[in-house]
Amino acid sequence: MQKEGEQKRTERPHPSVGFTRSPGENDPRLDPKLLAAVSRIAPGTGLRQGIDDIIRSHEGALIVIGEPAKLAFLFSGGIRLDQPLTPQLLYELAKMDGAIIINASGSRLVYANVQLMPDPAIASAETGTRHRTAERVAKQTDALVISISQQRETVTVFVGDKRYQLDSIADVLAKTNQALHTLETYRQRLEQVLTRLTALEFQGAVMLDDVLVVLQRAELTTRMAEEIERDCAELGSEGRLIRMQLRELLADIPAEKAAVVYDYQADRDRPAAETLERLAAAPYDGLLELETIAELLRYPRTVNPLDQAVSPRGYRVLSHIPRLRDTVIRRVVGTLDGLDAIVRASHRELEAVEGVGEVRAREIREGLRRLQEHNVVDRYLQP
Repeated sequence: MQKEGEQKRTERPHPSVGFTRSPGENDPRLDPKLLAAVSRIAPGTGLRQGIDDIIRSHEGALIVIGEPAKLAFLFSGGIRLDQPLTPQLLYELAKMDGAIIINASGSRLVYANVQLMPDPAIASAETGTRHRTAERVAKQTDALVISISQQRETVTVFVGDKRYQLDSIADVLAKTNQALHTLETYRQRLEQVLTRLTALEFQGAVMLDDVLVVLQRAELTTRMAEEIERDCAELGSEGRLIRMQLRELLADIPAEKAAVVYDYQADRDRPAAETLERLAAAPYDGLLELETIAELLRYPRTVNPLDQAVSPRGYRVLSHIPRLRDTVIRRVVGTLDGLDAIVRASHRELEAVEGVGEVRAREIREGLRRLQEHNVVDRYLQP
């Protein structure tokens, strides 16, 4: 019979699914400053309403959001307004030829119809005058620059050396809903391998391959969720329902992933957080090779995951027992030698662990019994 881990090694997700860093790793929204900028002009904001009005009227505009005093060297002429930002006023000001200056908080329209004069020596790959000016202003300052094309009816955001063209809300919604459906599928597959891992842990029959498959699927699921989160930032108020579904689907995955790392990394003295950071930074192609994940857990690359037996410390299983605090779990794990020893421990042995006591010892024994029973039922119910 083929093992779950063996099946996974040939079941490699296709990059076109769009939930990992390939091609998602080239997404400019991975830059926190750019993502924050995109969220500032998302649906539901007054700025976005004004931008939509400008596009619908087939007008163009160049908007700079930053501290006016720091931008003063960059522009000349224009009209000083210092008025509260409203979508209607922004739309009316866009009818003028010059740029619009908005304060850093985005609350006030400070100048309109100004002439921007960025350093012409700054390299620009843009062809249009408005976009070229926007790119140079963004590179020369720390301002957020928005260029609205009159002919193409597109909105392009410039922050530093980053550039991002907004898609239509309908397109972003369609893409995000498709990614959410894929996330549901991967969540189901992750649940399957987690259930299998729990069963093997109670049987004392875990192979390294089983652990690597769980971490691989958990990390791929996490990365898909991160991409959906970036889409939600762009969707603004239009992504409210998607955010609710995403929170429900992601739920305990980060905690499960951390617990697996803590249970199985070869170097027990290494902080699990460090391993998780390395896992999150691993390239997509590396995640497709289980040997790469094994190295992150400090196992030699020469080890055959299918033949390498491993034993859990018991942290993940104990974390599933209700009302059992993390500090107590760590003391139990630190005192007893692995999950098998914890399961076989007598009431008196558990009670002797610092911070456990008689009541918690009984809860631990009862909780482990229930987990074993539920795991058997779950495995039979799974397709």
